[in-house]
Amino acid sequence: MIKIGMKNKSFLKHRNIYAVLLVCVVLIFLFASIDRAYAQPIQVPRINIGIDEAQSPQEVTSSLQLLLLLTVLSIAPAILIMMTSFTRIIIVLSFIRNAIATQQTPPTQVLIGLALFLTFFIMSPVATNINDNALQPYLNQEISQEVAFTNAMEPIRDFMLRQTREKDLALFIEIGNVNVQNNLEEVPNTVLIPAFIISELKTAFQIGFILFIPFLVIDMVVASTLMSMGMMMLPPAMISLPFKLLLFVMVDGWNIVIRSLVLGFR
Repeated sequence: MIKIGMKNKSFLKHRNIYAVLLVCVVLIFLFASIDRAYAQPIQVPRINIGIDEAQSPQEVTSSLQLLLLLTVLSIAPAILIMMTSFTRIIIVLSFIRNAIATQQTPPTQVLIGLALFLTFFIMSPVATNINDNALQPYLNQEISQEVAFTNAMEPIRDFMLRQTREKDLALFIEIGNVNVQNNLEEVPNTVLIPAFIISELKTAFQIGFILFIPFLVIDMVVASTLMSMGMMMLPPAMISLPFKLLLFVMVDGWNIVIRSLVLGFR
């Protein structure tokens, strides 16, 4: 038995030595291949950014158009949020999640994605009008850049004017000392856009208040029931959450809310 144990120890010792030698050989080949790879020249592209003199007025115009395009792209998120139906939709969806008290369900990314696609659906007639009367004629060189901008703003202004309250519009007209002769077409964009935003915020909060009422009633009933049963240590929110989810599913809440949001912009 002692001899067998000695043989096993000798075998394990030699096996460990062979394993170390094998690892060393692999590392040697690996470093050799890395050295050969670094020995080869690597072609790195060179990027030059500079300002050259314009040879013709057309080059200046092209540069200004590119600068204007980059500026528009940088403020595109603000345009999408502030001049479309996105603001009202995302606030109402957030109110629904808070009223049900599901914390992060649905996730914020899902709510934002749903709000974006609903915005695309609601604003599709406006986008079609802009494409037909402003973008395509400008690309075909049928109208100038100023006319294209005016034609593009007309459907957006019509959309915002339909959703803006007269009281909010009058507020900014008074603050800005703008002279408007009972003609909404004379209202500048600097007055119309903030008036539209606060009108959307007020409408979204009104819808949120209506959405909170049925869920608040459920919370009150559950809290009163638990108190009458002497279960004051049991959180009422834990018990009311399944009932609120059941109510929302039974009445097909998502269908009702989305239908109301979309038809509110028609």
